[in-house]
Amino acid sequence: MKKIVCVFFCLLWAGLAGAEVVKIRPGDLTLNAHLEKAADWPRGPVILMTHGTLAHNRMEIMTTLQTLFAERGLSSLAINLSLGIDDRPSRMYDCEVPHRHRHEDAVTEIGQWIAWLKGQGVKRIVLLGHSRGGNQTAWYAAEHDDPTVERVVLVAPMTWSARYAATDYERRYGRPLAPILKQAESLVAAGRPETLMGPMGFIYCQDTRATAAAVVSYYGTDPHKDTPYLLQRIGAPVQVFVGTEDSVVKGLDEKLAPLAEQGRVRLVILDGADHFFRDLHAEDLVDAVVAFVNPAAR
Repeated sequence: MKKIVCVFFCLLWAGLAGAEVVKIRPGDLTLNAHLEKAADWPRGPVILMTHGTLAHNRMEIMTTLQTLFAERGLSSLAINLSLGIDDRPSRMYDCEVPHRHRHEDAVTEIGQWIAWLKGQGVKRIVLLGHSRGGNQTAWYAAEHDDPTVERVVLVAPMTWSARYAATDYERRYGRPLAPILKQAESLVAAGRPETLMGPMGFIYCQDTRATAAAVVSYYGTDPHKDTPYLLQRIGAPVQVFVGTEDSVVKGLDEKLAPLAEQGRVRLVILDGADHFFRDLHAEDLVDAVVAFVNPAAR
């Protein structure tokens, strides 16, 4: 990991008094995040939060959770994944911009933000990820045995299978995935990973362009994209939230039941919650996280 060479701080007075926009430049791209400082800063624990697919750190679920954590005395850092864009704004990804990012880039960026937190004197970190961000959070935790990371919280984390990816792609875009993926894999093998492909359907974008490396990353076979695969490799205690009305990540409770029975994960099922855990479900989620992070407070 390159040394962080530049850190900027900008006060943001739209929210709580302890709110700050933080910017770092650990490599070629400036990264930004929203920091909510509670009374525990920087002693911790500090919750490092990662958003979902092509989203951003100020989306409803992120802002709601940060506010509720602050009310309960917990500091949090909601990171804004760059998705290959320098100092990316806090808004949904613009599908007119070619996709040059990879799913696993987030794993690197999570590590860079952990390094920044440590530089601020934080010694207790809780990782939290939502949806695809949940998978990326689990991927980081599975590959880094860091005693600073005390807990891992996954909110409706992504599951994945090659069969489902192919079926969903054809249903969504009306064309088979296999020829597109084969072309992308050929370009990567030929040493041309940055070659742009398309116009094509890509993730949530109906008509866009993406590099061969991006196509392989998001659609190629890799078990790391399936969160249940990663959970047995995480050393820190793991808590997973499932909403019974989640229409995005389906069947997660059934997939995780064996691990929950073995005591490998703490499975929390919120009746009536959808993929975004709105309203009172957010309150229930945060209360469960607080109890998980501070067992003595139960």
